[in-house]
Amino acid sequence: MRQADVTRNTSETKIQISINLDGTGKAELASGVPFLDHMLDQIARHGMIDLKVVANGDTHIDDHHTVEDVGITLGQAFAKAVGDKAGITRYGHSYVPLDETLSRVVIDFSGRPGLEFNVPFTRARVGDFDVDLSIEFFRGFVNHAGVTLHIDNLRGINAHHQIETVFKAFGRALRMALAIDPRASGTVPSTKGSL
Repeated sequence: MRQADVTRNTSETKIQISINLDGTGKAELASGVPFLDHMLDQIARHGMIDLKVVANGDTHIDDHHTVEDVGITLGQAFAKAVGDKAGITRYGHSYVPLDETLSRVVIDFSGRPGLEFNVPFTRARVGDFDVDLSIEFFRGFVNHAGVTLHIDNLRGINAHHQIETVFKAFGRALRMALAIDPRASGTVPSTKGSL
């Protein structure tokens, strides 16, 4: 089973994450940042990943540490659950529209962390959520999952739609990349023999 439980405790946050990469999209989310919970739900639902997140952070200061550290811990959980990557498709991509907005996400479980994040947000906040924290989440994820991730918002006016299409497309791209390829017969999808 491709599952993992990861706990990460620092002086700023205490985070517990459980994932099942072969789940049904169930989510139990209590990050302490409501908008982040809404976005994590998109990952679970559209990635068909069972996801449980419990976080206690210094949100009395701001949401930065919690959002970043959830990204880090989620990346660690993915790295643990996917293991040696034998048999996975490796690459995934998705385009997701929401009304006037269209975003594209492309991912490679390459073992090499890299992030290209091109989202020209049309405003600085969605409710109480600072939109700049979305890049901190994804930076934390890629650095600890060991993936290459390209995120592009191709068009959009509503900042909520911009972020939501990114997270939905991320979930769909994960689902594609993590799918088991029956023709791969458990081999690692690389000419090098390891990722």
